[in-house]
Amino acid sequence: MKAPLSSLNLTCPVLAAPMAGGPTTPALVAAAARAGSLGFLAGGYKTPATLEQQIVAVRAQTGTFGVNLFVPNPVPVDPAEFRRYAAAVQDEAGQYGLRLDEADPVEDDDAWPEKVDLLLRDPVPAVSFTFGVPDRSVIAALKRAGTLILQTVTSLDEARLAAEAGADVLAVQALGAGGHSGTLTPQRAPADVPLPVLAAAVQDGTGLPVVAAGGLSTPAEVAAVLHGAAEAVMVGTALLRSDESGASAVHQAAVADPGRGPTVLTRAFTGRPARALPNAFTRKYGEMAPLGYPAIHHLTSGLRRASAAAGNPELVNLWAGTGYRNAGTGPAGTILAQLASAV
Repeated sequence: MKAPLSSLNLTCPVLAAPMAGGPTTPALVAAAARAGSLGFLAGGYKTPATLEQQIVAVRAQTGTFGVNLFVPNPVPVDPAEFRRYAAAVQDEAGQYGLRLDEADPVEDDDAWPEKVDLLLRDPVPAVSFTFGVPDRSVIAALKRAGTLILQTVTSLDEARLAAEAGADVLAVQALGAGGHSGTLTPQRAPADVPLPVLAAAVQDGTGLPVVAAGGLSTPAEVAAVLHGAAEAVMVGTALLRSDESGASAVHQAAVADPGRGPTVLTRAFTGRPARALPNAFTRKYGEMAPLGYPAIHHLTSGLRRASAAAGNPELVNLWAGTGYRNAGTGPAGTILAQLASAV
């Protein structure tokens, strides 16, 4: 790998993506490091204290890791639309004793200032940003602390903004990626550009190193991207069933279910476009859900947790990329090495 990724002394070009909400664990991040790769703790939705504890846990096992943060890029929900949607999803919430129809919109910043302060106070090797591009002063301060900065982008226009802000590496995410799209404009889904084409356009247009992500699930797919513009790739869905995954039992079972069907892009769970396996919730509420992040995320989070705990996959956000059918089991390090085997 070329600089600046070479500063991390990686030997495996398949990196472990951050998966917020539970799938990414300290054990998964440490396993990636042992395989010569780089894993990212998912800082999204965690309290600063929990994130700090996970950093300590990973650092006890390896010095090669990263942290991902959600940059505030709110899409305020229309109050009337929020009330309408809350009343609709109450049909599902009642079975778990929840009263979502009485909820008020929560518009928060995911403890952004406190998490940035944590990473400045106790720097980590790499930090990646998703949903927005931080202020240049934040990026500059982290770089002065010795941190490598990766920025998630979904288009050349976004890549240019990230380059101007001082990012070292661009994590180029195609539309086939599981979970939330990292688009800076969640009001509309990104264009469906093939990952090799998108990676090449971003690299040519900015001159920055590219890590490519989105739908990669086989050694041949990985090799094709790495033989193009990308210096590394990043996978998440491929690790959902790994030994170190923290994904819920219903999530892992759904990923293994050959009858689940092709993935869908939906804002039903969070008010922001995200790719998931289809279930009763996406079918019933996919067209109905308003834009509104993080308010819709907070509205449905309790319902999703209750459904997962009850073993019911039909009301859970089953995040998955387009290549989910190839997600296998076993140690995460073995999965990463296998994906890199054709390079």
